[in-house]
Amino acid sequence: MRAGALATAGRISSHCYVDLLAARANARTERGAGRVTLNRLPYVVDHAVDLLAPYEHIILIGTSAPVAFFLYPDKPGELWAPGATVTELAGPHLDLTLTLDMLADELGVGTTVAPNVAKLRPVAAPDAGAITPANLAAAVVHTMPENAILCDESITFGHVVASLTKHAPPHDLLQLTGGSIGIGIPLALGAAIACPDRKVIALQADGSGMYTVQGLWSQVRENCNITTVILANRKYQILHGELANVGGGPPGINANRMFNLDNPEINWTALAKSLGMPAVRVDCAAELAKELKKAIAHEGPYLIEAMI
Repeated sequence: MRAGALATAGRISSHCYVDLLAARANARTERGAGRVTLNRLPYVVDHAVDLLAPYEHIILIGTSAPVAFFLYPDKPGELWAPGATVTELAGPHLDLTLTLDMLADELGVGTTVAPNVAKLRPVAAPDAGAITPANLAAAVVHTMPENAILCDESITFGHVVASLTKHAPPHDLLQLTGGSIGIGIPLALGAAIACPDRKVIALQADGSGMYTVQGLWSQVRENCNITTVILANRKYQILHGELANVGGGPPGINANRMFNLDNPEINWTALAKSLGMPAVRVDCAAELAKELKKAIAHEGPYLIEAMI
């Protein structure tokens, strides 16, 4: 999922009229303007099934066959269409860039074939109003500097971010890659230490952030150049959704107590300040864009608690 390999895949796609799709979760993706962008397989089973329904042949390079993350009642585990052929060309243990180069040679794809790349598409700052997934994505794209690192653990709220940021300036995307949560804060910490000359923007759900909140103190201790946006909806929305998906019905009193984070409410702004980090709370889209611009211009760690 680096720019060079994606460019080769893009040339193959242009030459052979094949579609490119990415796995649901990828450790690091180089994306943005001037780069080949792949649509990711959706997490939601029905959406993934609809996406793969037209394909009779699926070829795997560096990934496994597309299956549902969980097995839900009355839903398929295998996401491809019945009768479709799934072929592994190269497993993840192989040199995948070399695999793509060899495939391009075998298919007669010349270097003059141009891949389809994303165009830079500036986005206006969102106006006053509630912080929605679309407004969050617009604020990020509006303020993102070139060569930034975007760490995305926005979980349920960030589903629009990927579609808009493909037209942002070139950047790296690091995302949640497994079933457990809490990777976002330490992931941003590691990225900032590895690349101190690059701005790191972390989109962090509030529930999963509490698993690794001590990483904020480490960000201050190491003076990391990280802007963290806490998406504070005061609940584990993903668990509400999964309970419905397995047919559990409306959550009862005890389930709500486990799924919600409002008793007591977590004050992320005060928490960050107690760890030595500048922090501010916003509750509208215009304020989010304004504070995000200020935070990105700030050298060092900075936290924005976005009330959603």
